Amino acid sequence: AKIQYLGHIISGEGIIVNPSKIRAIMDWPVPTTVTEVRNFMGLVGYYKRFVQDFSRIAHPIISLQQKGKKFVWSDRCEKAFRTLKEYLTTTPILAMPDPHGEFFVCIDALLAGLGGVLMQEGKVVAFESRKLKDHELNYPTHDLELAAVVHALVRWRHFLLGRRFILRIDHLSLRHLFMQPNLNARQRHWMEFLCEYDMKIEHVKGKENVVVDTLNKQRHSSMATSVSTYLRSRILQQLPLDSFYIAARVEVESQRRLEGKFDGFSLEVDGILRHRGRIYVPRDGSLR
Repeated sequence: AKIQYLGHIISGEGIIVNPSKIRAIMDWPVPTTVTEVRNFMGLVGYYKRFVQDFSRIAHPIISLQQKGKKFVWSDRCEKAFRTLKEYLTTTPILAMPDPHGEFFVCIDALLAGLGGVLMQEGKVVAFESRKLKDHELNYPTHDLELAAVVHALVRWRHFLLGRRFILRIDHLSLRHLFMQPNLNARQRHWMEFLCEYDMKIEHVKGKENVVVDTLNKQRHSSMATSVSTYLRSRILQQLPLDSFYIAARVEVESQRRLEGKFDGFSLEVDGILRHRGRIYVPRDGSLR
């Protein structure tokens, strides 16, 4: 038996998007105004839990809604528009959550955004994602992953609160963060929130975390770099004007043993400077 409910079809196999809604999306013309963009995103956004990493894919279109930004339908917007249509025609069947089954939360965080997958018995119950806020672009890796955890638990609170579940993370330092005595104000606030949940933390290496690895590196690899590519270009423009960067680059390229304030720095091929894996951001107000 099948039931149509709020744009979905529910059956014994799970939940799918109503085909009539997919047809409406496929026939949707290219938006030419911000209002038309909002209307399109309102429709496809209703089904975001069916699309892996929805926010990262849709970012070029979402950014058109920023106040004061000139409306320009770029090639990236067109690609995102077509990609969303394509993925919504091949949406997976989402599993019906079992109130007695064990939930698994798999999360990941990149400069391109936060992503998560809610699973039961190896089946996907829901996908979740959002783009990073401006201030989050400067977060260290463990804070980004912690932000992804908090976002996922807020979104799936009705499934997870009051029951034990498994949290699978890629970054080992986040697991140790729970045992650190000295936390900053942001971390303390998040830790207080996480204490409401009964969870077991499992560290899963990126290459072994099949769901998240697929989420970030296979299906949407071209779109997932949209934000990080923009940020890197901004950083590269400002680096030659930054005195610390100039000094650090000289030290790194000298191939001497790095000590003191230059310890832990490395250079990428395009000139990006990293400190123990984190990108160095120039002392520019618009970036920091």
